[in-house]
Amino acid sequence: MSEAIFFDTLRAGLWVAVLIALPILSAALIAGIAIGLFQALTSIQELTLTFVPKLVAIVIVFWASMGFMSATLTDFFGATLVPLIAAGG
Repeated sequence: MSEAIFFDTLRAGLWVAVLIALPILSAALIAGIAIGLFQALTSIQELTLTFVPKLVAIVIVFWASMGFMSATLTDFFGATLVPLIAAGG
């Protein structure tokens, strides 16, 4: 396997990782901003108020996007990695 193929596959794998993580990280960011704004407006400084809603938002988004995540990983594996393995590098 040449260095160009290796780095191209690595770049594609990192891009797939970004695509898969984006929905969950976006949900955590939006929930965190909303909860932080709520805490700043009401002066409530409770640690569980920041953790539990973020966790719920992450679980809901993860459940909703599992199909997208598995399809993306399957496509990457089938279209990129399997041909490289079958070709012997």
